[in-house]
Amino acid sequence: MSTYALTDSWTMTRRELAHWARQPVQVLVGLVFPVMLLLMFAYLVGGGRGVNGDYVDYLVPGMLALTMAFGLEGTMLSVTQDLNKGVIDRFRSMPMANGAVLVGRSVADMLQSALGLAVIIAVACALGWRAHGGVSGFLGAVGLLLLFRFAMLWIGIHLAMVAGRPEMVQAVQILVWPVGFLSNAFATPQSMPGWLGTVVEWNPMSQTATAVRELFGGPGGEPGHVWAAVVWPVALVAVFFPLAVRRFGALSK
Repeated sequence: MSTYALTDSWTMTRRELAHWARQPVQVLVGLVFPVMLLLMFAYLVGGGRGVNGDYVDYLVPGMLALTMAFGLEGTMLSVTQDLNKGVIDRFRSMPMANGAVLVGRSVADMLQSALGLAVIIAVACALGWRAHGGVSGFLGAVGLLLLFRFAMLWIGIHLAMVAGRPEMVQAVQILVWPVGFLSNAFATPQSMPGWLGTVVEWNPMSQTATAVRELFGGPGGEPGHVWAAVVWPVALVAVFFPLAVRRFGALSK
């Protein structure tokens, strides 16, 4: 049974990857947008309140975490469009593992996310940023970022099926912005008002950004946050993955 599920999921992954060739602009925009944010905050907006050390070294890990939180609208639109065009109903009529469509969509998204990480890291290196935590620290940081993306992805898939229609995706996508900007991506919580700093510190994205800064060996890193950067995404996946699969399974009932 598990072999069939993997085969079906890979078939759906190939379907999603084939869409890249037909929608290159959407893929390109997803790669360029975080680069524009990085350049804007590094050179135009500035900031870095409360940061001890080079601001670019603080900013880059925060931007990497922010990139993992944003860009879910493509996934959500694909899910809702398939729902409304009857594509998922046709897949469900086939002898296919329950949830393989969603898993395939998530794998394709994760591949694009990994590509996006590579692009923004390359741009950051061109700006003079360097990781000082060694190979193991670098790989650990990338792993935490992709784990956070995986959690955000399943939240997005579930919300897309709740929204049901492509026109509702924009309203749901707005919920992602508070997660991204109520974080320590651009400034330290200590430089904020007390209540706001507390909210920022509890933000799962802040936990990931702080842990990644520690693993990269940059300013703003705290070793105690690494475990939280693992627990938060795992807990979110444990909640939203079964919710998404269960809702998918109930579509035709």
